[in-house]
Amino acid sequence: MSVDFDREIPRDGTASVKHDGRETYFGTGDVIPLWVADMDFAAPEAVTRALAARAAHPVYGYTVYPDSLFDALIAWMKKRHGWEIQREWILMSPGVVPSLHAAALAFAQPGEGVIIQPPVYFPFASSVTNTGRHLVVNPLRLENGRYEIDFAHLEQCAAQGARLLLFCSPHNPVSRVWSRDELDEILRIARRHDLIVLSDEIHADLVYPDFHHTPLAALADNGDKIITAVAPSKTFNIPGLGLSALIVPNPEHRAALGKAFDMLHVSAANPFSIVAFEAAYREGEAWLDQLLAYLQETRDFVSAYLLRHLPSIHLIRPEGTYLLWLDCRALGMPDRRLQEFFVHEARVGMSPGAVFGEGGSGFMRLNIAAPRHIIIEALDHVRLALNAR
Repeated sequence: MSVDFDREIPRDGTASVKHDGRETYFGTGDVIPLWVADMDFAAPEAVTRALAARAAHPVYGYTVYPDSLFDALIAWMKKRHGWEIQREWILMSPGVVPSLHAAALAFAQPGEGVIIQPPVYFPFASSVTNTGRHLVVNPLRLENGRYEIDFAHLEQCAAQGARLLLFCSPHNPVSRVWSRDELDEILRIARRHDLIVLSDEIHADLVYPDFHHTPLAALADNGDKIITAVAPSKTFNIPGLGLSALIVPNPEHRAALGKAFDMLHVSAANPFSIVAFEAAYREGEAWLDQLLAYLQETRDFVSAYLLRHLPSIHLIRPEGTYLLWLDCRALGMPDRRLQEFFVHEARVGMSPGAVFGEGGSGFMRLNIAAPRHIIIEALDHVRLALNAR
């Protein structure tokens, strides 16, 4: 069945953070909302059908994870990523952000170091500071228009006693899909310094042609300390249902994470998130393939538009995700003024780069997961606003 990603679905009045939260976040509701990382597309029909079937049963009690849910995840990882995982490795979680916090609690003592690689999704930093751990920053380097890991500096960070690396793969917001060589070097450094790595791979299914995502743990040796966070939420646009999985081969690590979740009395068991999780992985592949083709066309349109009409805004080439990282430094505006320009003059609501930490100043993150005519309208707004200055 062909999916109509050009269909505009009104979301105002649905308590949507992205749409109904505009007034609170931007100070005005008069912006095209292209910020929060969810999509303005309908979820796969199989997911909606599964939710409707579950809702038809009028009792919504405490729920266990059925074997079929684990089977669906195992089959997806093998087919889509060539990674064979075991049932006992899987620990369910209410989300990747709670998993970041649980990992900081489980694997570092108060005051001990946890490494992040900014500019990066901002809960990476807050999960460290909120739990009283020491934030260790290994900034990515922008080299010839492409972000690279500073491995020499990462080695120094690890050698100084850091216990945990929070690794984003594919990377949000800079849209890097890390190569096999880069992943191998992460593993080598982790081995040398007894470093635990939590690899957030929530965007793993959203990779463009010419690039290939490899799960970090798929390259690991038996003794490596790798934890992988995955979820169908970004892939199939069901983040509001709040369910993810941690793939943890080491039983001691599973126990430590389970203890952290138990301490917070955090439960991920929800009858609707469970059926959506399974239906997405079991029946969503055809929908995803069409989504990726649509996003690629939008990505390429944005790239061409910027080159032709907005040469002062440089697109960092996206290798994965539906989040585009825009270098706006040539506009010569400090961050506060840059945000004011986009919100109040261009009337486009994007995520300011500064919130992603060191290296984010002067950048904006654009979410292109919306009908293409809305993306075109937003770009036209920016062009007209710049021309009017």
